[in-house]
Amino acid sequence: MLNNEPPVARVSSFIKRYRKHEAVRGVDLTIKKGEIYGLIGPDGAGKSSLMKAIAGVLSFEGGEVEVFGTPIDSEQAAERVKHRLGFLPQGLGLNLYPELTVEENIDFFARLRLVPDERIREDKARLLAMTRLDRFRDRVMKHLSGGMKQKLALICTLIHQPELAILDEPTTGVDPVSRRDFWAILAEWLEAKGMTALVSTAYMDEAVRFHRLSFLSHGTVLASGSPEAIRALAPGLVVTFESTPQLDAVERLKKRYAQVDTLGSALHVFTPETDAATALTEIRMALGELPVERVQTDDPELEDVVVSLLLRERQDRIDAQAKTSTPRPHGAPVQFDGLAVEARELVRDFGTFRAVDRVSFDVKPGEIFGLLGANGAGKTTVIKMLTGILPPTGGKGWVAGADMRRAGGAIKERIGYMSQAFSLYLDLTVIENIRLFAGIYGLDRQETRQRMDWIVDMAELTGYETDRTGKLPMGVRQRLALGCALVHRPRVLFLDEPTSGVDPIGRRRFWEILSRLAREDGVAILVTTHYMSEAEHCDQLGLMHAGRLVAEGSPADLKRQFERETGSRLEIMTDQPGRALAELTASGMARATLSGSKVHMLSLDPGRDEARIRAVLAGSGIAVEAVRTRQPSLEDVFVSRVRALEHAAPEGRPA
Repeated sequence: MLNNEPPVARVSSFIKRYRKHEAVRGVDLTIKKGEIYGLIGPDGAGKSSLMKAIAGVLSFEGGEVEVFGTPIDSEQAAERVKHRLGFLPQGLGLNLYPELTVEENIDFFARLRLVPDERIREDKARLLAMTRLDRFRDRVMKHLSGGMKQKLALICTLIHQPELAILDEPTTGVDPVSRRDFWAILAEWLEAKGMTALVSTAYMDEAVRFHRLSFLSHGTVLASGSPEAIRALAPGLVVTFESTPQLDAVERLKKRYAQVDTLGSALHVFTPETDAATALTEIRMALGELPVERVQTDDPELEDVVVSLLLRERQDRIDAQAKTSTPRPHGAPVQFDGLAVEARELVRDFGTFRAVDRVSFDVKPGEIFGLLGANGAGKTTVIKMLTGILPPTGGKGWVAGADMRRAGGAIKERIGYMSQAFSLYLDLTVIENIRLFAGIYGLDRQETRQRMDWIVDMAELTGYETDRTGKLPMGVRQRLALGCALVHRPRVLFLDEPTSGVDPIGRRRFWEILSRLAREDGVAILVTTHYMSEAEHCDQLGLMHAGRLVAEGSPADLKRQFERETGSRLEIMTDQPGRALAELTASGMARATLSGSKVHMLSLDPGRDEARIRAVLAGSGIAVEAVRTRQPSLEDVFVSRVRALEHAAPEGRPA
C-alpha cells in the first residue's frame, strides 16, 4: 500500500436521499492506493448507494465525492474517470450476457474497454486458470452455477486492468470455494497490477481481509479503521464450553452477558473480561450449580465486535427485548416415533444431468441438520424432493413418518418450508400474511388467533403488525417468513439459505429461535447455508459435492478428522503479507493463502513448518511478527475437501 500517494477516492459529508428517505448521511472515507477498502453492514445500510456514487452511476444530494482527483459532480466528470474504474454491481452475474459463452463474455468486455488483443489473450488465460473456469470457456453463461457466474463477472470487471475496482457484495450467495477463489484473484491482481479495490460484504468473516473498512448501519458509519482497530473497540474474550441443561444455561448467562449463542451442544459467550481465568470465574458464578465442561477461550472475531457495536447502537430497544421477549412454546412438543427425516439413495435427473446422486442421511426429532455444498451441489433439489415439490428419479424418503412419494398432502401438513426466495405476499401486511397461511393450513378462527399471537411474540413483530411486508427490513421479513412456516405447528422444518442478507444480530436471533424450536419442542430442522459460522450451530452436517453426500458428522468431528488428516492452520502475521505469500509459494509451500493481513497455511508439523517459514521470510528481508497455531475452521474443511474432489474428478461437475 502506497500511503504517501494522493488518495484514489475521497468522500466527505456524503448524503443520499430517495424521496423523503435519507439512505446515507454524513459519511466520510478515504481510499488509499493499493489497498482493499471494505464496506460492511446489513442490507439497507447504504453500502450500494455509496459505491454507485463513487462509480459515477448515481447522483447524490449532499457532500463531495472525488475519484483520482476529479470531483464527481456531473455526468461529464464521471465519464472522465470511468475508463480507470471497474464496477461489479450487486447480484449474481448481472453485468453478463446470458446467451454468450464464458469466453464470448470476456472478449466482449475486453473489446468494449479497447484492450489490445495480445493483452486479452494473456490476461484471459491467467484469469480463467485462476478461477478454474478454463475448461468451461465454451459453456453458455446462463448454464453456469452461481459461483461460476460471479467469478466470470469478476473476470469481465478486471479484464481491462482497472486502477480502482468497485465490487458490490460480490460473494453474496456464492459458495465458500468460489468465495476463496474470488479473494485469491483479488489479492493477486492487487499485488501484480497495483490495483485498488472498494469491496462491500455481508459476510463478517470476509471483513478481516480488508486493509481498512467502514461499518455502516442505517446510513451512518459506526466505526472505521483496520480490522485490528475495530476489534479494539470492544475488548474481551470469547469463551466456548458445554453446560447442561443447555437452555437453562442460556437463560442464566443472558442475565449477565449480551452475546450468548448456542453452537450445537456448545455455548459461545462474549465476555468483557480480557483475562481467561477471570472470565471463566464470572461464567461459573452466572451458571451456579450447572457444569462447565470442554472450555476453550479465544480472542473475539470481528463479528462478535460488530454485534457488540450494533447492540450499543440499539441499546434501549435491545434491552427491552431481552427483558420481555421470551418466546412462548411452539405448542405441544412434537410427538412421533422414529426418525424425523429419512433419505435413502435419493436420485434426481434432469434429462441427462444427474443433480442428486444416491444421497442418504437421517435427521432425528429435535436435531438441527445442515446441508453444505457449493452452488449447484444439489442441496435445494434434495429439499424439494423431501417436501414433495419434485418427484425423485430414484430412491426413497420419509418425512415425519410419511412416504414422500405417495403422501404429498400428509407431508405438507407435517412440515414447514422456507425457500431461498421468501414465500410471502409483499403487498399484504404482517397480520394478513399470517392469517393467509393459517387459512391455507386449515386452522380455525381460535387457532389462528392463538398462532398469530405466538408468531408476533416469537418473531418480535410487535409494532409491525399493520406494516406492508414489502417495506419491512430484511431481518424482520425473514422472521415473519419463519413464523408463517411454523403457523401449523410442523414436525419438521426445512430452511433453504434462510438468512442471506440479514445483519449479524438478525442472524443470531434467528438461530436462537431455531435452537429453542429444536431443544424445547422437538422440531427437526434441515437447513442449507453458505455461512460457515452458521454451520457451527448445527448438530450434524452433511457435505454435498456434485450431487453426492461426501462427508457427514458434527462440526467438531469434521474439524478433528480434517486436522488429523490434513493438519492444523498456521496464521502468519507480517507487515508485508502479499510479498510473504509470494515468497512462501515460490519456496514450495503451495498450501499458503492470503487472508487479509495474515497468511494462512495448513500444516501436519506446525513446529517444523514455523521454523521453515521464518527462515524463508527472514532470507527475503520480511519480518515475522508472530506465527500462531489454530484448529482448522469449517471453511478450511469445506474448501479443502471440495477442491480435493474436483482434483480427483476434473471432468466432473464444477463448484
